[in-house]
Amino acid sequence: MVTRMIPSTEAQNNFGRLLDDVIQNHTQYVIKRRNVPQAVLLSLTDFQALLTSSESERKRVEEIVGELGPVYQLGEAIHE
Repeated sequence: MVTRMIPSTEAQNNFGRLLDDVIQNHTQYVIKRRNVPQAVLLSLTDFQALLTSSESERKRVEEIVGELGPVYQLGEAIHE
């Protein structure tokens, strides 16, 4: 599995290609807006695998999210 960063405008302009890459190659995209990571695009299969993954795998994903999104803690509300 490969994770790539992409600006939101590029993701918007190439959404069909990204979707194909996510589904066919299991690539995961971190989408940035104003140079800040905002969202992740991954296949439904990869999402389901993440939900049923082991504690260590979930911890690894949590660490990646923490590195990419220093503006909040995982699970913490950003704006209410």
